Amino acid sequence: MSLYLCVDCGGSKTSAVICDSSGNILGRALGGPSNFAYLSLQDFRTAVSLTVSDALKTCTSPPSIDPVPLPPTGDSPFAAAWFGVSGIDSPAAIAEVTPALSALLGLPAGPRLSIANDTHLLAAPVRMQPDISYAVGVIGGTGGIAVSFKESDLGFDQLGRVGGWGWILGDEGGGFHVGREAVRQIVGETDSASVRAAPPPESILTTRVLERFGLKSVLDILVAIHMPDPAPSVLTSQTLPQFTMVREKRLSSLAPLVFQSAFEDGDPLALRVLQSTSRTFATQISILLGDSDKDTPNLVKAQDAVISFGGSLVGVEAYRKMILDALAEKGHVFRYVEFVDDAAATGAKGLVASFAGK
Repeated sequence: MSLYLCVDCGGSKTSAVICDSSGNILGRALGGPSNFAYLSLQDFRTAVSLTVSDALKTCTSPPSIDPVPLPPTGDSPFAAAWFGVSGIDSPAAIAEVTPALSALLGLPAGPRLSIANDTHLLAAPVRMQPDISYAVGVIGGTGGIAVSFKESDLGFDQLGRVGGWGWILGDEGGGFHVGREAVRQIVGETDSASVRAAPPPESILTTRVLERFGLKSVLDILVAIHMPDPAPSVLTSQTLPQFTMVREKRLSSLAPLVFQSAFEDGDPLALRVLQSTSRTFATQISILLGDSDKDTPNLVKAQDAVISFGGSLVGVEAYRKMILDALAEKGHVFRYVEFVDDAAATGAKGLVASFAGK
């Protein structure tokens, strides 16, 4: 079989899709997190291996119940593979992971084994529009990053990037940023209320955040947020969330509460949080945009490009609109706007277009 594999490796999950030489999806699977920056090479390889093996199981009819061994015995079933990996940014990181993935798939390093940051998968929509050759891929999920591309004969050339430096350094626009901003605004309202000698305004979001952490007062949130990462020995079925989550997840896991409170309940505090995070994200994205010149040759004009969104947060249309509105206020209106809800499938079909028949 000549199979074409694309694996989207993210901070929350791993998605693998397998196509045949006609672009038909034969198999797919979801696995656990595989952000390379947060895992050892062995743990990353394990996450990818389990997900790809599960995807191979679904390629048969009926699907196999037995694990598909990787590395494969004999010839590789894959004609080409494309990995979009969050946390992979430098040539050194690509060089580190390439031998492991090459051995795992039985696919030699080279043009048929492509490994890049996961934003590269979002450049594919440029091929769907005949009048443009530029794309800006924007991921807003667990983290946040934006990357600009120009289509070339060999694929996509990366022009510029902003963000994606992890939760300690930023990840603007993503789940951690939203969760942190929510807590910052909650404690800010408590601070302001202290000088008025009056309680802060009621907020559905504040109530939900306190319930998430099992707290009765905002004044107790400091310990819940800053408590060290948990040791396995202290965990029980009755342990509260602040004890079971690492610090980054304590904040990023609040994002669904913010979105629910903002877009379903119209909570003013939650809406202010998302207005703040979307504007900050738009400010970052705008670093990539403008008229190029000899000093900034890699700038992209929005009206000559497609902005391609991917990730759970920007999958919410109302949040995408906030980002696009903030960009428009800065004079950046894109010719096309796309949301890629299945980057692995898009990438697998792109592989077929590039390699099938060659």
